[in-house]
Amino acid sequence: MASNKILVIDDTTVVRVKVREMLPPGNFEVLEAKDGLEGLNFILQEKLSLIMLDFLLPKMSGWEVFQKVQADPELRKIPLVIMSGRKEEVTEKITEPFEYFEFLGKPFDQKQLIGAIKLAMAKAKQPRPELVALGAGVTAKNGTSSTSSIANSKVVAPSVATSSVATSSVATPTTPSTGGVSEAEINALNEKIVKMQAEIDGLKKQLTQVVTFIKQKIK
Repeated sequence: MASNKILVIDDTTVVRVKVREMLPPGNFEVLEAKDGLEGLNFILQEKLSLIMLDFLLPKMSGWEVFQKVQADPELRKIPLVIMSGRKEEVTEKITEPFEYFEFLGKPFDQKQLIGAIKLAMAKAKQPRPELVALGAGVTAKNGTSSTSSIANSKVVAPSVATSSVATSSVATPTTPSTGGVSEAEINALNEKIVKMQAEIDGLKKQLTQVVTFIKQKIK
């Protein structure tokens, strides 16, 4: 009986078969999904030890699956390996360093695959800011995690501007009605925060490129 379930989400049969064949026999049960929507259903239904996620997928992209996983406080604990033949496709959405998941470039060999899995499992154990706490404390915790990650950025100018945007957007639900906040509203809020952070990271990257260009022109 396999002790670990690994989900491979990739629209290419060759990649899914390749991963299955490269894993040590007997230790893993490999589940396969050919698109993002099928993969997300597996993630929600199965108790997984690892997710291997291609970034470009039909029906639902790997980026969308990633956002939904990161917006759930339990699902984001699952070790994650993101795969792509072009790393820039990933870094356009998620800036390096990849703190809580591992990246695996295509094509890859068995040594690279095993190494990526080990690193993903190690990164998944790192402590992370809490995303969700039921009740009135939700917004405060989410606001803190968003603004703190922005404040640590080396690019000072966008950090100040974007952090104020993030806090104002997240702060709007801080006066909940007497009925409290539903789980659906919490998940929606978390998704907005993940998207907002990605947009902020993109802006910081663009600003860095502009500053570098200006410096080169001045020289």
